[in-house]
Amino acid sequence: MLEVLRRIIQEVNGARNLDVALSTMVRRIRKAMRTDVCSFYLHDAELDQLVLMETIGLRTQAVGHVTLPRGEGLVGLVASREEPLNLEDAQAHPQFRYFEATGEERYSSFLGVPIIHQRRTLGVLVVQQAEKRRYDEEDEAFLVTMAAQLAGVLAHALATGSLTRPSLDGQAMFTGVAASPGMAIGEAVVIAPPADLNSVPDLIPTDVDFEITRLREAIGRVREEIRAAGERLANRISAQELALFEVYQQMLGEAALSQEVVKRIREGQWAPGALADVVRRHVQYLERVDDDYLRERAADVRDLGRRVLAHLQEDTPQTPDVYPDGTILVGDEISVAMLGEVPRDKLAGLVSVRGSSTSHVAIIARAMGIPTVLGMVDLPLPRLGGARVVLDGHRGRLFVRPGAELESHYQSLIAEERALAEVLEHEQDLPSRTPDGHDMPLMVNTGLAVEAAASLKSRIGGVGLYRTEVPFMITERFPGEQEQTRLYREQLESFAPLPVVMRTLDIGGDKDLPYFPIEEANPFLGWRGIRVTLDHPEVLMVQLRAMLRASQGLDNLQVLLPMVTNVDEVDDALKLLDRAILELGEEGVTVNRPRVGVMLEVPATLYQLDALAERVDFFSVGSNDLTQYLLAVDRNNPRVAGLYDACHPAVLSAMARLAEESAALKMPISVCGELAGDPAGALLLMGMGFNSLSMNAPSLPRVRAAIRRVPLEAARQLVEETLRLDSPAAVRRHLNAQLGEWQLAHLLPPRD
Repeated sequence: MLEVLRRIIQEVNGARNLDVALSTMVRRIRKAMRTDVCSFYLHDAELDQLVLMETIGLRTQAVGHVTLPRGEGLVGLVASREEPLNLEDAQAHPQFRYFEATGEERYSSFLGVPIIHQRRTLGVLVVQQAEKRRYDEEDEAFLVTMAAQLAGVLAHALATGSLTRPSLDGQAMFTGVAASPGMAIGEAVVIAPPADLNSVPDLIPTDVDFEITRLREAIGRVREEIRAAGERLANRISAQELALFEVYQQMLGEAALSQEVVKRIREGQWAPGALADVVRRHVQYLERVDDDYLRERAADVRDLGRRVLAHLQEDTPQTPDVYPDGTILVGDEISVAMLGEVPRDKLAGLVSVRGSSTSHVAIIARAMGIPTVLGMVDLPLPRLGGARVVLDGHRGRLFVRPGAELESHYQSLIAEERALAEVLEHEQDLPSRTPDGHDMPLMVNTGLAVEAAASLKSRIGGVGLYRTEVPFMITERFPGEQEQTRLYREQLESFAPLPVVMRTLDIGGDKDLPYFPIEEANPFLGWRGIRVTLDHPEVLMVQLRAMLRASQGLDNLQVLLPMVTNVDEVDDALKLLDRAILELGEEGVTVNRPRVGVMLEVPATLYQLDALAERVDFFSVGSNDLTQYLLAVDRNNPRVAGLYDACHPAVLSAMARLAEESAALKMPISVCGELAGDPAGALLLMGMGFNSLSMNAPSLPRVRAAIRRVPLEAARQLVEETLRLDSPAAVRRHLNAQLGEWQLAHLLPPRD
């Protein structure tokens, strides 16, 4: 049965389009289960009803016309209960509903199973038989397994618009991880990376014949290029070397590479992905063999693969010469270099299949105020170029070919955001002070060049987090001491005399350096932050020396240690800092010892505050990672990102406890995470007693406006009320309602 299941899934994935896939699915299931009828009902979420989309055994004229609300009839009952229903005599069931159009009065037996993807019911799969038959456990298990396998295929089809509900008009919506807030309407400009076999995404082909044709055309072009190259070099190289060109031609022949790639396309992979799969498999095999000659051929196969891929990528939009107004840049993985190629006045938003909210491009997008959604895994890149799109960076959504009503709605929301920004701009140089006189210092998170320092300086209390890893990410090697000194000096001088908190190198997790990759099964619980730099003191020492050199005569440097889990790490880091100060003194460079802080982002630190307070000068809560670790949710994984919520009662209780215990220890404590940049979250943190808040520059106006309008006592009362609630949804409702009462609802980002 497993082999039958695998074969059906392969056929469905390899179908030319979704109509063919559905037709294949019901026919193969009917045959495998030796039953009379197999039907697929699609759930229309907007109307909350089920539509007969494909059948073999019922009347075909019923397809697209038979609908029933969820909960009604046997099919509706399966959808509402979200569990299988197995009946020997379906018509005897009290919820049986007869549809004359289907001709199902002939059938007695009924087995229906729900198709569910990430808690969302997509449809119902049904088999029926004329004779009274109780489907056995093996039948039921097969259909349940089939439904589970099909769930991902259907979810992708619905997301990409390959399978549209009858009530929709071609508009498609995709969801990913909200990486930078804001909204934009514009034109999708798809950019493809250079021919890199390791960065080709997996996509299900919409037209298998087309994919095979373009593969063969690409191979033909490469064969011609190799032939021409051989002719040009014929008189300049030996016959033995010239024979290599013949080997290349043989590799590209129908019986070799081409045939395997075509087979992979028919199994359900688009041409670039199929090529990459086959080439990688050959290369891995050749690199493992003992024969030196064959091992050398691995490089030849890889080179051929890249050449063919380069021609395949010519069929997909490359980086354009001219960008339209309102460019929404879309790609498999967008690099900072790609971002830099688009004129800032043209760039309206970013969308990427890969990436996370803590990636380099996300950090830069937030600093620039560009709406960004990453991790959009269902995106059909080849079909998006030039499409009209609406990007919602608050909710992590992309609407392709939006209807007039939806576009009008978002135009209104964007206009409201712009109007609000203009209103708030007038008070940005006013103190961040509550009506009852409490000063709540607002700091900024940076990691880029200091162009905006002049305009920011009068509006902030300092830099609460300077991400030193950003300069490391944009070079091809570890930057040297002089290079780092120059970068840090620019930051410290630009914001002096305001304090600048510089976090030591924080790589690992999803922040790899191109020249220092870290490959782990579970990177967020692995080698990252201070764990890396203590294992490489030569890197940390260069960085500490550079920071200290840069602070000469300014004395506004503060050093922050990331990803601390125990006091030994702090002790080891402080020893290196003292050694750096001593070494510089011996070289004639006299520097003052900076204040040192610890990032509280690992739950273990919540229970070591006393010991940590004896060693450092301040605490800084990394609310993003603390939330992630407390809730055991990878916020960059679209499957579980919905569970990530900094307003979870457990997170808020932990934050309140941190503020209270730090106050008892007389330790300054700040927050530098997305919670601090949320007006409602900022009011909660102020009410809890945090000493300062640090956020991305675009968040400053809304947070300042909220603080200037809410007394400290009201914020404290809000904390008391909120901590009594027992779910994130209840917390959000209460915060929204309270800000509404204070006439501050306009400061909140738009939500469903």
